[in-house]
Amino acid sequence: MRSYFVTFRSITYAQRGQSLLKSHGVETVLQRTPKPMQERGCGYGLRLKQEQAWMAVQLLQENRISFGKVYVQRPGGETEEVKV
Repeated sequence: MRSYFVTFRSITYAQRGQSLLKSHGVETVLQRTPKPMQERGCGYGLRLKQEQAWMAVQLLQENRISFGKVYVQRPGGETEEVKV
């Protein structure tokens, strides 16, 4: 199963995003950004289930919580940036 990862520029933004998403019933895991996904200090991110990823991105955008990029991680570990 695929999982999605949203990067943030700081742990504070990641925590804000996690709090918002949790209040809307979106399950996330806050963790350090894996090396292949790090860019310009995006050291933290939220891992999301595939079926909740687009709703989560929409909520973050609507509530003006700044995030970096969105990645999909396939079962084999391969990652790819997803345009939003």
